[in-house]
Amino acid sequence: MDHAGTGGGVSTLASAASLAGRAPGTRVRPWLDRRHLVIAYALFLAYAAIDAIGSAGEDRVWAIWAASGYAVALLLLWRWGHRSAAALVSVVLAVLAPLLWLSGAYRVKSWLSYNPYLPVMTVFGLPAAAGVGGLAGNAGVWLALGTVAVLGAAFRIAMPDSRHDALLATAVAVASPVIGLNLAVITTDPPVLAFMLLSLALAAVPAGTRATAARTAASGVALGVACDLKSTAWLAIPVMAAMFAARDGARAAYRFLAALAATAVVLMVLLDPAVLFKRDAAVALVQNSVLFPLGLTHYKTPAESLLPGHLLTALGTAGHVTSVGLLLAAGLAVAVSLVIRPPRDVPAAIWRLAIGLTLIFLLGPDVRFGYFIYPFGLLGWLALTQVTEAPKEMNPGFHRARAWWKPGFTPFRREAQAAREARASAQQVVSDP
Repeated sequence: MDHAGTGGGVSTLASAASLAGRAPGTRVRPWLDRRHLVIAYALFLAYAAIDAIGSAGEDRVWAIWAASGYAVALLLLWRWGHRSAAALVSVVLAVLAPLLWLSGAYRVKSWLSYNPYLPVMTVFGLPAAAGVGGLAGNAGVWLALGTVAVLGAAFRIAMPDSRHDALLATAVAVASPVIGLNLAVITTDPPVLAFMLLSLALAAVPAGTRATAARTAASGVALGVACDLKSTAWLAIPVMAAMFAARDGARAAYRFLAALAATAVVLMVLLDPAVLFKRDAAVALVQNSVLFPLGLTHYKTPAESLLPGHLLTALGTAGHVTSVGLLLAAGLAVAVSLVIRPPRDVPAAIWRLAIGLTLIFLLGPDVRFGYFIYPFGLLGWLALTQVTEAPKEMNPGFHRARAWWKPGFTPFRREAQAAREARASAQQVVSDP
């Protein structure tokens, strides 16, 4: 069932379980039920409303569209419980509409001196380079389509028991401010995050089992693509390698790394062979992808934020050196933690990766707030794919607690009515001869 009833009272066991779309005693995903989605969309709406007031330019355009979409989705969830309709409306109004609007209203006006992206990122610009005009040649449209396709595949792999849950989770993730904002204003981070999540989905196995050789290699291929898109995915390499080694053994870790390295090399040969054969091209790649983000090149990124690393850099050379030093110390701390206590399953790897990326983004010299798409996206994935078992037995108190959030639920009024009916029935029995 896609929606829960809006009536109040003490729910039956079947109706309570239907909130997650599962029968009692089976696997359910709590963050896809109506109550949790109401909470999520209320938070989405609050963020979009604040952003609409406090931002400007492209971000404000997105925020106005998104706030409208989230408001309609919240109404559909709260009043009628239509989860699929709410997710669809939010995708259309919080992603598709602002993406199309901004693609026509804001155009690239100049080339930048540095290109911090890696060879696979150029794929999204091939239609425009081939002379395709309009939306069909817009790199932002292809970034969005690629992100949605890869995210959909990742959720389907993570949710093999329910195609509906996979589609719903994909829609909620795409419509969320974490991904939706970045797709609408056309940043390059969503496809990188999507391939990282695909790699994690392929690496996940039931507790007590090991990943097959095929899934291990496929996980390496997916992360290899992410690493050839942008350097922000590189931290996932040691984290996932440590997880495979701790859970499945050293051979699995080597297989994962071999598949990753082979994928990265093949993609470079196909898309940027000069990097492998010309010293100047390799130096330029390091300068653009590593030194430029660290603020170690002659020309600096215009990105600004109130993050600690950027504030330190603004103090001058000493502050910049301090920022880079703290960044290296954070990286060393993550590396030591992987040796001392490696993650033994995918959720633990996600937490380690999210913490590591958060430290990097907080302490990096030239990092914008948009990079937090990665830790937020990883933790959001963890919530949406979380699986629990529906209780086999539920007492009336549990049902009453689950029903409190429903519109129109008035337990005391109904209990009073039941008491009046019971008294009337008793009086009728006494009065009958």
